[in-house]
Amino acid sequence: MAGYNIGAGRRDRARALFTLLLTGEAAVGFAALLIVELLPRLLIGIFGAGNESAYYTAFAVRCFRVYLCMMVPAMVNKGTFIYLQALGRAGLSMLLSLVREILFGVFLPILLPRFFGLDGVLFSFPVSDILTFVLTVIIVVRVYGELRSGGRTPRLGSPAG
Repeated sequence: MAGYNIGAGRRDRARALFTLLLTGEAAVGFAALLIVELLPRLLIGIFGAGNESAYYTAFAVRCFRVYLCMMVPAMVNKGTFIYLQALGRAGLSMLLSLVREILFGVFLPILLPRFFGLDGVLFSFPVSDILTFVLTVIIVVRVYGELRSGGRTPRLGSPAG
C-alpha cells in the first residue's frame, strides 16, 4: 500500500499508513511485554520447564524479563525495517537490520560480559534494541519529513516500490 500511495502522489496517505503501522507495532509490543512480564512461568512451562528446580525457574523468569523487556522498541524497529522496504529503501532497511543483528547483536554479547558477567549477556539484547531504536527514530523523523515535504521519492520501478 505504501508504494501504491507514493506512486499515486499521496504522500499524506503513505505517512498516515506509517503512523498506523508504528502505533500498531507498539501496541503489539506492549501486549507481548505484558504477557512476558505477567506470565513468565506459564511461558517457561511451554518449553517443558515445569518440573525443574526452583533455581532454574527463577533464572528462567529473570532471563525472560530482562531479555524481552524492550519488546515495544523492538517491534517499532521491525515495523520500520519493513516499511522502509515498502518505500523502496531496501538498502536503508538492510543497513538498520544489519546494525541491529550484527554490530549490536554480535559484539554486545561479547563486550558486555567482560564488564558485567552473565548480566552482560542478558542485557545485551535490550541494549541492542535501545541503540537500534535511537537510530530508527532518526530515520523515522527523516522519512516523515520527506513524506511531508515531497522530498526524495523511492524508485518506484524497484521491486520493493
